[in-house]
Amino acid sequence: MTTQKMSVRLKTLVLAMGVVAAGTVQADTNTEVEQLRKEVQELRGMLEQYAQQQKQMNTQQQNYQVQAATQTPPAKPVAEKKGLGITVGGAEVNFYGNVRADATYQIDGGPSRAHPYNQINKAALDGAPGNSDLFKSTLAATRLGFDFKTPTQVGDVAGKVEVDFLGSNDTLRIRHAYLTYANWLIGQTWSNFAVPDYMPETIDALGYVGGAVKRTPQVRYTSTFTPETNLIFALEDSKYSSDSVSGTAWTLGSDPDNQMRIPALTARLNHKFANNAGIVSARTMVVDKQTSDDEKVAWGVGLGTKYNVTPSTTLKADYYHVKGDNSFVSWSNPGYAIDANKNIQQSEFDSITVGITQQFNPKWRGTLGYGYMKHDTDLDYINASKSPSALNKDLWQTWANVFYSPIKPVSLGLEYTYGERETFSAPNATTPLTSKTGEENRVNVVALYNF
Repeated sequence: MTTQKMSVRLKTLVLAMGVVAAGTVQADTNTEVEQLRKEVQELRGMLEQYAQQQKQMNTQQQNYQVQAATQTPPAKPVAEKKGLGITVGGAEVNFYGNVRADATYQIDGGPSRAHPYNQINKAALDGAPGNSDLFKSTLAATRLGFDFKTPTQVGDVAGKVEVDFLGSNDTLRIRHAYLTYANWLIGQTWSNFAVPDYMPETIDALGYVGGAVKRTPQVRYTSTFTPETNLIFALEDSKYSSDSVSGTAWTLGSDPDNQMRIPALTARLNHKFANNAGIVSARTMVVDKQTSDDEKVAWGVGLGTKYNVTPSTTLKADYYHVKGDNSFVSWSNPGYAIDANKNIQQSEFDSITVGITQQFNPKWRGTLGYGYMKHDTDLDYINASKSPSALNKDLWQTWANVFYSPIKPVSLGLEYTYGERETFSAPNATTPLTSKTGEENRVNVVALYNF
């Protein structure tokens, strides 16, 4: 029975009671009293039923309000925007970058006085004129970049252009320039094989032994198996440089007399650990090396990981084994040399880097890192080289740094690094070689303003 019907019936009963009272003045008193008693009893039952229904309705309304409040999702935090965002011709454009000042005091190290970055593979050897007690600085690692995104009926088309000033004589250099659509990327960005993600943090803009800082023009496709696992294929132009001679000194190139027909094929399998604990990456590379007289296949494999030991402690490690190529992994010997019979003789090496970063508090963090590279002693390769005494058998470096961020957009860093190179000992080579060592010993500082 609805509340409205109950109200009408109550009014009818009250009116009936009045009519009965007025029209039965002369009725039998007992009959009248009995009739009134019945009607009052019925009225009381209806009032109790009405009160019970009202109580149930109030309880249901309160439960609904509590349930609605419980199910209402909390407001999502507004993502912090970085850089300057504008809209141009229907495209969302975000401008970002940093101003970076680097300086180095070189106790011992490489010959270049132009930049303050890693030169472990060219550090002065025993008995050679040293490159000691040098101060070097630059702002050439300053970066400027634009991110683009244009919504379309078939999905977003996005892109990036990023430059710095580490070109020849501090000229503008393209770091990244690519577009993305769906699962495709076309343009220049980090190599799919030699990624920097698993290098321990450094102040040096070029990184240290065991790591790779390589950007290539490429066409890339990503296939996602699960939210945690994907497989990425790419065709990459690995670039190369040829041997050259200046006066009486040879400059060792990466691919002497190269006649590249096809790009390198690379593949990378990524898997994220549960609970956002980190990621592991397995990689491979195959590329054809061809001259006018010979042809060899170069290849390599890599395995890297980043693992959050605790919320404030991160471990990184990266390993490579490569044969016949040095265009991807930094600091290695030339990938091949051409012997007197015009045959390609390939180099082969292993490298590893490992490090741990500790976030002490929101303003302070520090890293300890180590890197090592070992080349195989191959007499055919050594004899074919135009400058065998400049080839390295072993390279290693260790470093420690600390970063301080007094306010959010500013970071100040201090780093010490020490490393050694050792050349081949090959008494049976065409030109007998005696092993020599060289040292790199530096203190680096950096100041960064990010926007």
